[in-house]
Amino acid sequence: MPPLHRRLTTVDAVVIGLGSMIGAGLFSAFAPAAAAAGSALLISLLLAAIIAFCNATSSAALAAQHPAAGGTYVYGRERLNPFWGFLAGWGFVLGKTASCAAMALTAAEHLLPAHAKPAAAAFAAALGAVNYVGITRTAKLARILLALTLAALAASLLAVWLGGASAPASALPPAPLGVLQASGLLFFAFAGYARIATLGEEVRDPRRTIPRAIPIALGIVVCLYFAVGCTLLAALGPDLATSSAPLVDAVRAGGLPQLAPFAVVGAGVAALGALLALLAGVGRTTLAMAREHDLPAPLATIHPRFGTPHRAELLIVAAVVVLVLVTDLRGAIGFSSFGVLVYYAIANAAALTLPPAHRWFPRALPALGLAGCALLAATLPWTSVLAGLTCFALGTTAWLWRHRRTP
Repeated sequence: MPPLHRRLTTVDAVVIGLGSMIGAGLFSAFAPAAAAAGSALLISLLLAAIIAFCNATSSAALAAQHPAAGGTYVYGRERLNPFWGFLAGWGFVLGKTASCAAMALTAAEHLLPAHAKPAAAAFAAALGAVNYVGITRTAKLARILLALTLAALAASLLAVWLGGASAPASALPPAPLGVLQASGLLFFAFAGYARIATLGEEVRDPRRTIPRAIPIALGIVVCLYFAVGCTLLAALGPDLATSSAPLVDAVRAGGLPQLAPFAVVGAGVAALGALLALLAGVGRTTLAMAREHDLPAPLATIHPRFGTPHRAELLIVAAVVVLVLVTDLRGAIGFSSFGVLVYYAIANAAALTLPPAHRWFPRALPALGLAGCALLAATLPWTSVLAGLTCFALGTTAWLWRHRRTP
């Protein structure tokens, strides 16, 4: 089958990663994490960032050796065995499809709250159409959405700081479990750099570009998340745990509530940026799985004009549209976090097999990343763990059944 076209530069890859990470968690992950960790939220954020760094170094090293669409699905197949690759891809596609629906709903509830569900479906269809007609158009739109998001975020943070909002600190959690659980939820926010690796077949000079783009994007986002986390804790205190729109509430709590619309628009646009990058990443992983017949082979078709996996993208967009119309998926963060943590655990296991000449950091880093992913996955809310295990069990059953039938 023909390969995808290599059109993305380092800047394009960084922008796509930033758009995914900023939108995926900055406006949605802090509240449930604060409910678990209390005023130890920043400790949870630091732990999530450390594990994300371990995962990022593993992903970057693997992407340099295996610059193909699919990310950890490819790495698991190539360096472990086809089953582990399948589990990584299965978890990614299911978890991130749910995340797409959650991001579409988040955008609609901020920008068009009176018509949230039809607006969310329209957003998913429109951004799916952008992905359909070429990755360069995806990258251009990602730049515009990221610029708008950062401008709105800067205005919102300045409004909180200048407005003088302050609140008493919430109590520390009674046990480390709350800190670990919050770290698992916040990891959802950092997982966007996987979009860079899943686009490996469309990046120019991938052995140089991807290893540069992943740590740059992650470093910027970690600094930004700490700034926002400190601001929200100072402005809202214990109310952060129950807020449905933390940054908007933080602006309104200060002396400049008239600037709250900047936070509203920023949240909506950021969610659209995350949705755009998520759709592209899920489509490429679906393509990779279809090439190996772990998903229906027709999904591996490349559009002759646009050079995109158009059938895979149409299927994902259709699934997202159905989900936003029939289900409320704002609670999908835990389920998505479980799938992504399994995905990165497999990435770290694959990185452990790299020979010394292909490693950039000590072997202890992927080992730490593997252990950290397993720990955070196990400490997520039990409903998320149960839903994740059920989906993986169904996928494993289907994979084993297919391979027993295959001669």
